[in-house]
Amino acid sequence: QVQLVESGGGLVQAGDSLRLSCAASGRTFSTYTMGWFRQAPGKEREFVATLSWSGGRTYNSYYGDSVKGRFTISRDNAKNTLYLQMNSLKPEDTAVYYCAATPQRIRVLTAVGEYDYWGQGTQVTVSS
Repeated sequence: QVQLVESGGGLVQAGDSLRLSCAASGRTFSTYTMGWFRQAPGKEREFVATLSWSGGRTYNSYYGDSVKGRFTISRDNAKNTLYLQMNSLKPEDTAVYYCAATPQRIRVLTAVGEYDYWGQGTQVTVSS
């Protein structure tokens, strides 16, 4: 069982930066594929970024088109924590952001149904 707790959300202005954190429980965090998703009011949950383990100390990242070049996903295995650095924020980035995890390895996983564990979400609001 893996428990995920997000933090770091808030209200910012367009162009600002914000860093989200996701604290994970469990001894096998380092080999789990981790992801960030977001959900705006009235919309489906949307893939943001994923970081998968491909062996040794190698991780592969992949981003949704709407955040590519602005967001960076990273992890600190010693702290069992996943991060999402968000730069150049736009009003359309406003959403509840969720952290997700799955024991699946190596593959790039972008679908909601491919993840087994979810956090409770943290609200990010970007004003214009």
